[in-house]
Amino acid sequence: MRQYLILLMLLVNLPAVADTDIYSIDNTHSFASFKIRHVVSKTTGTFPDITGKILIDRSDLSKSSVEAKINVMSVNSNHARRDAHIREKAEYLDATKFAWMTFVSTKIEAITQDEGLLTGKLTLHGVTKEISFPFKMLGFGSDPWGAQRAGFEAHTVIKASDYGFVWASQPKSPVGDDIEITLLIEGIKKHQDLKPL
Repeated sequence: MRQYLILLMLLVNLPAVADTDIYSIDNTHSFASFKIRHVVSKTTGTFPDITGKILIDRSDLSKSSVEAKINVMSVNSNHARRDAHIREKAEYLDATKFAWMTFVSTKIEAITQDEGLLTGKLTLHGVTKEISFPFKMLGFGSDPWGAQRAGFEAHTVIKASDYGFVWASQPKSPVGDDIEITLLIEGIKKHQDLKPL
């Protein structure tokens, strides 16, 4: 009887195992799209080279986390000359000096079972700012090859002037200050023996 009591006490005191999964961002199916005012219209483009990891606790979304980075050199606005200009010029992306845009989450607030508010530190053009934006989990499922996948969508607006782009705050600038961002992220589930974030 004493042995059973000891075993019961040990089981009670074991730490709870979190219902977490780790997803690696699939950069062939993930995109960071942007829109920004140009004169009287808007220019749009994407940064298709995204890598990172997403830890999802589906039983408690607030325990989830995100780490991601975007290769600034991958910018594509469907105009090669313009892309080269904004990549290379010091007043724009200056990609040879600031090659990566990074995001590391600091807090996730659940709104519903599939939606939440993501807060974290965005580093762009050598400047780090904390931002918050809503996101939605689009779903989970198997692809035709048997891998487990998850889909996410998020939208936010940042100020270019917050990240050291001086043209954004100049009067009558042909390029706007607001950058609209849409994230469409697809992740592939990693093996559970891998270390979490």
